[in-house]
Amino acid sequence: MQDSLKREHIILGVDPGTLFMGYAVLHTVGQQVEILEFGAYDVHKLEGQYPRLQKEFFFLQEIIDKYKPSCLAIETQFVDKNPQTMIKIVHAQGVAIAAALSKDVPIYEYSPMKIKMAITGNGHSSKEQVAGMLQRFMHIPDEQMPKKLDATDALAIAYCHYLQLGMPLSEGGPKDWTTYAKRKGLTDKGLTGPNAQLLAALATVKKKK
Repeated sequence: MQDSLKREHIILGVDPGTLFMGYAVLHTVGQQVEILEFGAYDVHKLEGQYPRLQKEFFFLQEIIDKYKPSCLAIETQFVDKNPQTMIKIVHAQGVAIAAALSKDVPIYEYSPMKIKMAITGNGHSSKEQVAGMLQRFMHIPDEQMPKKLDATDALAIAYCHYLQLGMPLSEGGPKDWTTYAKRKGLTDKGLTGPNAQLLAALATVKKKK
């Protein structure tokens, strides 16, 4: 995994949605991370589910052709109280996966809880908390923060995958970066790059509480 982190990666993160699809493209080389593009693709004005899905499919293919991502990181399906909502989200996930498969892009899936744990240290964080944490440790100016949280959700998914390349959270192991650091006796002074930024951001949030 550490050798994988040192290589160059272009990670496409997708937050599937039927009205707005979050997407984010990260360029990483070692511990340097650059946001190439992120946003929320709007299809809500189209009438009907299938025209929206078709539009999302073609859009993702264009993004893949433009950036040539080394992988797609996508949020796995979630359980919703409304079965119809869940079915629509699953359809959107399938479209994103199909777009990646059509371009031979490897796919990695992450659960919503794992993504939140990786970014905030809390698997039950709100979307706003995830967005705020991303803004802190990626130093995103206020004017560049998107209005739609679908975009920051996609950024979180892409960044979660990047973090897995350097310090994976294994099953049965620590569930967030602060717990991992405590077990290993690490501090922000003993780390560099994204993991150091995460610990510093988490420490700042705890002080404010």
